[in-house]
Amino acid sequence: MSKVWKRTRGWVRRTRPLVSLALVLAVLAACAPGPGSERADIKIGVQGPITGQWALEGLGFRNAVALLADEINAQGGPLGDGRSIVLVEGDDRGDADEARRVAERLIAEGVIAVVGAYNSDATAASAPLYDEAGIVQITPSSTATDLTQHGYSRFFRVCYLDDRQGLFVASLMATELHVKRAALVHDGSLYARGLAEWTQRYLQEEGIEVVYFGAVTPGQRDFTPVIQALDESGAEAVYFTAYWREAGLLVRQMREMGLDDVRFLAGDAVNNPEFAQIAGAEAAAGSLISTFPLPRDLQSPEAVAFGSAYEARYGEAPQSIYTLMAADGFRLLVDAMKETGSVDPADLAAHLHAIQDYPGISGPIEGYDEKGDRMGAGHVVYVVTEEGDFELFKP
Repeated sequence: MSKVWKRTRGWVRRTRPLVSLALVLAVLAACAPGPGSERADIKIGVQGPITGQWALEGLGFRNAVALLADEINAQGGPLGDGRSIVLVEGDDRGDADEARRVAERLIAEGVIAVVGAYNSDATAASAPLYDEAGIVQITPSSTATDLTQHGYSRFFRVCYLDDRQGLFVASLMATELHVKRAALVHDGSLYARGLAEWTQRYLQEEGIEVVYFGAVTPGQRDFTPVIQALDESGAEAVYFTAYWREAGLLVRQMREMGLDDVRFLAGDAVNNPEFAQIAGAEAAAGSLISTFPLPRDLQSPEAVAFGSAYEARYGEAPQSIYTLMAADGFRLLVDAMKETGSVDPADLAAHLHAIQDYPGISGPIEGYDEKGDRMGAGHVVYVVTEEGDFELFKP
């Protein structure tokens, strides 16, 4: 979805009767404002998996940003001068190659900033292109620690990093679950492998033996070899660091094969209602999910107001925390425009690096470090109930 820049056309007076159409068009083109013009609308990209296996997340991005953009435009635009925010959508399907193509198109369309992408592999593929083009990128959900190790000055994220999640899970296993022998399973993606490696490091620091470190394949449906390896390892708990579809199938097959005494834990990419649906409520029950708080558990004025507006527009409450984080990414951009009176990406980035204690929908945003990482930490753990619901875990 994209719109062309607004153009102000004046009358062209013919001074000679034989002025060519080509000359008239050339004059009009010269007079029309380009992407940097003060009269141009403000283009913001929204990149994520609008279709495909992670569409629930990408559609949440789109819905959240569209809702807020309409509110801002109805108030006269972010600068109060009548210029509207125009959203340019990019469906990368969570695929790295498609993410590069989306980034190239959004850059060509003249966006000044992008909210996205969803998964770390897609973000890693698009980030160098946005950085080279001088565009601000804010990812709501890409947690791979490596993403902010490349010196990008206009890259930010609303989520917290995998190293912090790994530390959180290792502490949980040591102090609350009293695990002595743990297994780690990832899917080879930048996010999942990174989270598994950080968790392994912190488990070992806690004195917990990692008896199995293995991988599955995205889209895999038969997990018999992995389950047999888990059984032979003697693991008391397994932490699955990939996505909810494979997680649901894995835990279901674990229970079907008799691994009832191995506790199943999973990372924030399993924070999705489809996990229990795929696994079945009986198999999913008791699973622990390390993640950020679910939308319903955030009760700040900002979260309540956004949730009410979202439900009024779309007929349902936000399902994913990353919907709220996408909203925060967009709100941060609008705040930067208002405070600086500018749409220059350099000004916006400088403002974002300097913010402190911003009242985010996803929780207070303390500020950003020099790499664009959100300071602080905010992980919690949920337990899946016998009905397949998520409840905050109370040891």
